[in-house]
Amino acid sequence: MSKTKNVVKTQLSPMAKREERWAWLFIAAPFIGFLLFMAYPIGFALLASGSKWTGVNSLIGNLCGFENFIDILTDPKFWKSMLTTIIYMIGIPLGMIFGLLIAMGMNRNLPGKRIMTTMYYVPVVSSLVAVAILWAWVFNFDYGLLNTIIKFLTGHHGPNWLGDEVWVKVAMIIFMTWKGLGTSIILYLAGLQNVPKDYYEAAEIDGATGWEKFRFITLPLISPVTFYILITSLIGGFQVFVEVQVMTGNGGTNYSAATIVYYLYDKAFSNGQLGYGCAVAVILAIIIFIITAINFKYQDKWVVTD
Repeated sequence: MSKTKNVVKTQLSPMAKREERWAWLFIAAPFIGFLLFMAYPIGFALLASGSKWTGVNSLIGNLCGFENFIDILTDPKFWKSMLTTIIYMIGIPLGMIFGLLIAMGMNRNLPGKRIMTTMYYVPVVSSLVAVAILWAWVFNFDYGLLNTIIKFLTGHHGPNWLGDEVWVKVAMIIFMTWKGLGTSIILYLAGLQNVPKDYYEAAEIDGATGWEKFRFITLPLISPVTFYILITSLIGGFQVFVEVQVMTGNGGTNYSAATIVYYLYDKAFSNGQLGYGCAVAVILAIIIFIITAINFKYQDKWVVTD
């Protein structure tokens, strides 16, 4: 005896159909934006990285395989700019330490707290080009503010901050530490204000010292903030360009101030090697991805999330 199964099809009401069309429309807008402004540029850059494309000649007709990558990895300038980029990242822990110390001071409800918060955050929202021009004047060898102060205090002229191969790195670290200080302060201040006061009160009852409260309560509970600042600072550290371009103009003496992104710019736009520049961008993206993945893999060992 056979049984007949009746399949009942649900008919959408006109209003439901209209809502469905609107839903697809809203989904389509960001999806099209993703295709146009992310997927297509990334795919094009990957293809161009294996070519001798100059922006004028044919991309497909000038494919060269892995030749660009071999040239990059054997270019001393690439490794010099990579080392300089890593040296600049000394400013990351400095900015985090100073940011935390200042945030802890501001968390004590000192008078003028809001004014201080605004003052520290102004550099973050200011134009990077304008701020870099200002600091180029501060570090100027002949009439800069810093050397003027040094000469007034010691009677001797200060170093050639932007012209010397060593001092230019010191100048850049100072500038980038100062530039990112506001972000660290704001984020740490928010993190400190979210630490329950009960923990400190319980620790005081147990006889904990100020250092012990900081070590075993404050640091663990603000570790998610520290992790966020670390990740974003590392990514930003590999993308430094404007500071070098504005403050040195040519990557510094003997390429001493050039970063990996400046190296990319120099090859792609100054020399017209756009395919080569895309290859540098691919290598940079891989480096950033690996470092970010490693940080996320080991975050459970020191980041407190509960």
